Amino acid sequence: MRITSSEPKRGNPALLVALVIASLVLVTMYFRESDTGVLHRARTVTLAVTAPLAQIGDTIASPFTAAGDWFAGLGVSRKDIDTVRAQNDELRARLAELEEARQENDRLRALVQFAEERKLTKLGARVIGRPTSAWEGVIVIDRGSADGVVRGMPVLALQGLVGQIEEVSANSSRVRLITDQDSGVAAMVQSNRAVGVVRGSIDRSLRMDFVEKKSVPLVGDVIITSGLGGVYPKGLVVGDVIAVDARRADLYPRITVSSRVQADQLEEVLVLLGPVTGGDVGVVE
Repeated sequence: MRITSSEPKRGNPALLVALVIASLVLVTMYFRESDTGVLHRARTVTLAVTAPLAQIGDTIASPFTAAGDWFAGLGVSRKDIDTVRAQNDELRARLAELEEARQENDRLRALVQFAEERKLTKLGARVIGRPTSAWEGVIVIDRGSADGVVRGMPVLALQGLVGQIEEVSANSSRVRLITDQDSGVAAMVQSNRAVGVVRGSIDRSLRMDFVEKKSVPLVGDVIITSGLGGVYPKGLVVGDVIAVDARRADLYPRITVSSRVQADQLEEVLVLLGPVTGGDVGVVE
């Protein structure tokens, strides 16, 4: 049995040539005839017939095109959002730094103005160590013997007296707070000039001792340094009277004083390097 394989039919070359010649003739005729010619009118009719079909096709395809554009835009938007978020985080960090610098500048300016108004020989310092427990009444500052600081120098803040230099190293110093139980400050009542001694305590409260009963202060009176003893210059604010108990059985009234200085919030202080020039230091109201 003989099996014959069928050969594929080849296209008619004469038909292809004829179609090419016809296309050239039609194109030539189209460009040569006027706008009212047969071919132009035929093209107009064809466009009129196919336009609704094209519009329908666009209507059907438009949701898919819009969805594709949305997904493409979604990817770009997420990338942009990540970029904007990163920039926003950077700007917020920078803003926080600027705000911190502004607040520090305001505090330092106020301290400098305070010292200049009272003609104090001062040295600015930053607090680099705070009390580590409720029993410790000491802070550490970033100034030491290399800056001219010596043991016994007073330390104050804008709100009032902080304490006294207790220990000095080359680049830092320990300051014993007036609220410490081992501290004592020669003081006076601003209103009636009654003198006494303000002492710290184990619970960080202040009491004023040795005030005569005839000069008992009132709640709200301001207590300032008296300058007696030569340790602290006269006129620095020590605190405010918050309680008075003048019992008959006691030799002296029990006076409780509150310091205006919050040791756990201190950031900058002034060290008084020399004596006051020009009389009293004055009082911070």
